[in-house]
Amino acid sequence: MINTILPVILLKKIILLPNNELRLEFDNDISKNILDESLLHHDNKVFVVTQLDGLEEQPDLKDLPLIGITAIIQSRIELPSGKIRVVLVGYKRAIVNDYLKDESINKALISEIDSLVVEEEVNIAMGRKLKKEIENYIKEVPYISNSVISKIEDAKSLDVITDIIVNHLQLSISRKHQYIGCYDPLKRTKMVLEDIYKDEESFAIEKKLDGLVQDEIDKNQKEYILKEKLEIIKKELGDTDLRDNEIFELRKKADALNIDPSIKEKIDYEINRYASLSSSSSELGIVRSYIECMLSLPWNNKTKENTNLSKIKDSLNDTHYGLESVKERIIEYLAVRKNSNNVKSPIICLIGPPGVGKTSLANSIATSLNRKFVKISVGGLSDEAEIRGHRRTYIGAYPGRIIEGLKSAKTNNPVILIDEVDKMESGKNGNPINALLEVLDKSQNEHFHDNYLDIDYDISDIMFILTANDEDSIPYLLRDRLEIIKISEYTEYEKCDIAKKYIVPKLCTEHNLETINIDKPFLMSVIRDYTKEAGVRDLERLLESVIRKVITKAVLKNKKIDIINLKTRDINKYLGISKYKPISCKFNQVGVVSALSYSPYGGEVLPIEVNYYKGKGELILTGSLGKVMQESATIALSYIKANSEYFGIDYEELINNDIHIHVPSGSISKDGPSAGVTLVTSIISAFKNINFVDDIAFTGEITLRGHVLPVGGLKEKCLGAIKNNIKTIFVPIDNKCDIEELEEEIKENIDFIFVSDYKEIYDKLINFNKKKSTKKTSKKEL
Repeated sequence: MINTILPVILLKKIILLPNNELRLEFDNDISKNILDESLLHHDNKVFVVTQLDGLEEQPDLKDLPLIGITAIIQSRIELPSGKIRVVLVGYKRAIVNDYLKDESINKALISEIDSLVVEEEVNIAMGRKLKKEIENYIKEVPYISNSVISKIEDAKSLDVITDIIVNHLQLSISRKHQYIGCYDPLKRTKMVLEDIYKDEESFAIEKKLDGLVQDEIDKNQKEYILKEKLEIIKKELGDTDLRDNEIFELRKKADALNIDPSIKEKIDYEINRYASLSSSSSELGIVRSYIECMLSLPWNNKTKENTNLSKIKDSLNDTHYGLESVKERIIEYLAVRKNSNNVKSPIICLIGPPGVGKTSLANSIATSLNRKFVKISVGGLSDEAEIRGHRRTYIGAYPGRIIEGLKSAKTNNPVILIDEVDKMESGKNGNPINALLEVLDKSQNEHFHDNYLDIDYDISDIMFILTANDEDSIPYLLRDRLEIIKISEYTEYEKCDIAKKYIVPKLCTEHNLETINIDKPFLMSVIRDYTKEAGVRDLERLLESVIRKVITKAVLKNKKIDIINLKTRDINKYLGISKYKPISCKFNQVGVVSALSYSPYGGEVLPIEVNYYKGKGELILTGSLGKVMQESATIALSYIKANSEYFGIDYEELINNDIHIHVPSGSISKDGPSAGVTLVTSIISAFKNINFVDDIAFTGEITLRGHVLPVGGLKEKCLGAIKNNIKTIFVPIDNKCDIEELEEEIKENIDFIFVSDYKEIYDKLINFNKKKSTKKTSKKEL
């Protein structure tokens, strides 16, 4: 092998083989320099290599292939545009010994390789075989030019024939590059035959598939033509079927929808399926129900939202008293939404006792926003299919309640109220709470999947409002996705204002009256003596009852009444004797102390009774007390035993007597640690035979060391205290910040005493009792 230095022409994803031509155009200076170098010093010879990977203009020399083709520049034409057009003719294969850099020109030190010699007989036989196979190949595969036959017709050498054929085959660049590295003509012949047979096989499969597709197209075309002819025949005979008209209307509705093409395709498929079913088919009704459901959904229909913040605020104030935190949150959302259209609707959860206006507030929010309102009650729900929908494989399947709500609203952005979410249950049909997580998660509800629809539906424009009575009953994973807004029970004064501003005007309209004059003492008496609720439902019912009685009395006398005047003196005549008395009036005894309790239905005063008698020092607890409250009673007794000397109680009495603690209303379950200080006080009251001041109540958790720990639900407890004429409340000092946030009317009616240790409570109670005894003695002397 003779070593030769030649300038290098680098091709990108183009292969030049020996005995083949390649036409190229050069426009940069480097390429022109290569051509000039070849013309002046190398008799128009160049070395051609193909870059398989990378697209760099000037790749690193070490990354260039080590095998290529020597070529002769057969012609060179300089075009008017400045480009140079050349024709290269492949000459021989060559291997690279080294790449050189000569100024801007890449050169290669190469050694040309002669192909292996093939015996004459083998050369003739294999040449004939190749020519025959290529003729058959061209007949089978139409996209191969037959010019290759004329090129190889006079060729005698197997070396030449294989290179010419390979250049015409549709092979990958990497496969053709393998032919450059093959110096054995017989081996190249075998490779050519393998590629020809493989391509023929692939083309045969393609041809078969094309035939099947064409048959299916012909079949569908035939069915279409026959159906069209059948329609024309029916019209001519006047025998148009009602079902045909129905299918026509369904198609018309489907075509009118502005929806995603994939969903439109699914609807069209179901309509075609419905059209093909027999009238006696059991699936006919199922398919029809599904089509109607899909067509009735408000795919892109949205109501225009009211964005006038002042009008929205006025609208909410006109319908609901107070509830400033909820109104403020709605205004904030609309303000931010007005500033940025990408803001998603908040998911608000209103928590409060029954009757405080949670449901009606949600309705008012929808009205003020100019959105449709849908209510979904999930109390007692235990089937997740009620949320996600039933699969259509079941008889009587239907969509979930969210999709049903959208259907009834006929808009894509309603306000949906999910009522009593704290009363959902997990049952044998899955956990609906988990299904609700997907509905309320802002990152997922753009692709909410209803099992009945079997598609993803965007529910991100819905404003969800949830209601609950008890926050602790809402699972954490669900609560974590909600904006909790607590609505406390109304004070007596708030109820009075609500009655005057909202209930009375409503009753006037309903009973066709001009006005109803109710004095404030009448209202306050109804609220205090005839109702015991957190909200105003009973108050509204009682006022309506009074009005009915007044109207009935007038009608029986044939009088028309337009104005009703209600005075306090008439209350017993219309409502009878009062139903409720303050609890503190009933339990003004030794060993009975008032605790403050809180439930989802509001705050209340809870009397705790203690009695003791000869025994073995056992602690007896009754009144449906929960585990935490039982432990509080045990802690209270242990604390008193440890500090009996301070409280002036004989320790022997504590261990030689059984102590019975009872909390009235035994059918109602009670639990929590906040009665701790009350339990201590009631035991001390019983053993010291002291009747503490009856208008005092207590709340706070007790520890074994007598520390008083903070508790929750203080506003509700305070309202319950006011209803029962409690004037003083002992409160943990750590709850001072909660007390400061209460309304002024609550703080004006109650004297709060903040304590950190129980001994502070005991000392103050003893002082109160001394003052009380002094007053009684003074009266006797007078």
